[in-house]
Amino acid sequence: MLTRKQHELLMFIHERIKESGVSPSFDEMKEALDLASKSGIHRLITALEERGFIRRLAHRARALEVVKLPQQATTASPPKGRGAFKPQVFEGGGQSASAAPAPAANDSRDLPVLGRIAAGTPIDAIQHERERLPVPESMLGAGEHYVLEVQGDSMIEAGILDGDYVIIKKGDTATSGEIVVALVGEEATLKRLRKKGGSIALEAANPKYETRIFGPDQVEVQGKLVGLIRRYH
Repeated sequence: MLTRKQHELLMFIHERIKESGVSPSFDEMKEALDLASKSGIHRLITALEERGFIRRLAHRARALEVVKLPQQATTASPPKGRGAFKPQVFEGGGQSASAAPAPAANDSRDLPVLGRIAAGTPIDAIQHERERLPVPESMLGAGEHYVLEVQGDSMIEAGILDGDYVIIKKGDTATSGEIVVALVGEEATLKRLRKKGGSIALEAANPKYETRIFGPDQVEVQGKLVGLIRRYH
């Protein structure tokens, strides 16, 4: 069993190697985990190495290799500095997300799955309830929540993949930088919201997609992302 910080560091190293082919520097790891000194990173790396999750490669700079990942992740994407969004993830093992084993009844809540949402080009998203999905209470808080299935790849650098089930806290407001379900006309999309003067930008997390700019009266926030459920085949 890994501690939260050990898990965050492992996933950060894994994602950085996957993206760039090079493990992050100690300074990058320190900033990502919001630690005061590099000594804390050294202790975390030693603990991960002792548990067989990473291996140090001799005679190479930034020489870390991820040997294995834990079966359950607590973040959908690695932390990327102070204020970074850290959605929680409940992984369904080898089953579909809708069939993922749920915790005890008192520790989960059945949420409605309302349809599919494009993480790339906007499509019709919020529809009638098609099924219900048990979600751990630890991923939720106060308020009303619902689930949408992601279609597209424009949020992959935020750790949100095609086929993921995103958990949305219903609401009509969001802080700049949060990932939201945004309604533009009669279509909805999953994007990071940025407030720029009198305009609103809907920003992808994939360089293949351009940022779209709208007037404040053209975008309606339908809720913000608080977590996701992922299936593995």
